Amino acid sequence: MGIVLKESISDKCLIGIWEINEDYDSLLSNLDLDEAEFIKLNSFKSEGRKLEWLSVRNLINNLLERKSRIIYNSDNKPFLKGTTYNISISHSHKLTAIFLSKVKRVGIDLELMSHKISTLQDKFINHQEIITTDPALRRYHLYIHWCAKEALYKICDKQDINFKENLTIFPFDPDDEGIIKGRVLNSYGVEDFWIKYLKYKDYSIVWTCK
Repeated sequence: MGIVLKESISDKCLIGIWEINEDYDSLLSNLDLDEAEFIKLNSFKSEGRKLEWLSVRNLINNLLERKSRIIYNSDNKPFLKGTTYNISISHSHKLTAIFLSKVKRVGIDLELMSHKISTLQDKFINHQEIITTDPALRRYHLYIHWCAKEALYKICDKQDINFKENLTIFPFDPDDEGIIKGRVLNSYGVEDFWIKYLKYKDYSIVWTCK
């Protein structure tokens, strides 16, 4: 399948989503990995994790239309070697997403909606947040909240953040796509974000930039 979304946002950010339907050899054949990257790839035990890793490299090369190297710091924060891009990466099951910007902070998260997330909601939903009682929408609504908080967590570099205590998603009615407001409140102060979400097949996808 490859690219299912490639979009520039306000000429400042670039987002891409890749759906993995290729096999290992097909994904690998598109790449020119160095020795360190081969060592990293071979360190993964599961075939699924290898496919995720390869799809991320295929996606970044497609977005920038050139060979690029993703590296990580000691906190496992991704960077593009030799560039000034801010980058956020997410993957779940068959989807991989990358969000890029040279001038803005970025955060993205996606999840396959395959779990009974309602059993976990007390760990990340606070008293200010409202979840629909409609049984047809409730799980999706919770996943949007979870993904939105993951995106905020990433854009704030995972600093001093508890999902329930420090992150709040303002009330909204879930739709197939939309824009919602989120707030980070921690020792660094208060900061609000506009957050885009959409549903793709059985996935919840959320991103934000500032």
